[in-house]
Amino acid sequence: MHDFGGAARFVTENYGDSALARRYGVTRYPALFVDDVLVATPKDFGFFGRGEGAEVGRYAPLKSAASHERLRADLARMITLLLAGRRDEARAQAAPARPGEIDALPAFALSDLEGQPLRAADLAGRPVLVEFWATWCPPCRGTLAWLGELKKRYGEGIVVVALAVESDEAEVRTVRGALGAPPFRFGMATPELARSFGDLSAVPTLFLFDARGRTAGVFYGAPPTLHQEAEAQLRGLLSEAKGPE
Repeated sequence: MHDFGGAARFVTENYGDSALARRYGVTRYPALFVDDVLVATPKDFGFFGRGEGAEVGRYAPLKSAASHERLRADLARMITLLLAGRRDEARAQAAPARPGEIDALPAFALSDLEGQPLRAADLAGRPVLVEFWATWCPPCRGTLAWLGELKKRYGEGIVVVALAVESDEAEVRTVRGALGAPPFRFGMATPELARSFGDLSAVPTLFLFDARGRTAGVFYGAPPTLHQEAEAQLRGLLSEAKGPE
């Protein structure tokens, strides 16, 4: 960090001891933040979970000089943006660079908690928000409550689906009840379904798709700006669907 004349410093935190990682729901390491912008996940460094294949991340192999230079350049760019007060631009540049980020809504099929079919093919024609969460993740509950308010506000104009990972179904039902049964559909995500959505190194992770199923935004964790940024993108999609008046 010597390039920034003391304006930036490097901090390491042990697994399970990071308040910032807990805030974002990061459960796998290594993860790299610049201030509170999540810029690298385990997959970026070539660390993949069991059954996730052997894709090459942005900074893998980590020992290579080229990977070190790529990481240094990316960190310098993020630090420069944040020092200039351009936090939104830093977030926008960090998210799209994730390996494995999907271009469109995957073709999934499952049953929701009521036993009703829930298929990606049936969601076309409206913006779709898919939230991955877990019962053991405190920030997820705030995001689910907000999604309930969002659904009430926009009604049938949007689709909201909450998919639980690494959670017991009975506990999912308990959380849903404690939140007042938000007016959207809940389901249980298998590991295979979760992997079809790309890099899920953090919960909550919120995907926003347009009416044609194309990825419009991905939001990792629960930073303070999540609701504002996600709803702004959603309003843009709804305006596009409505067309000029």
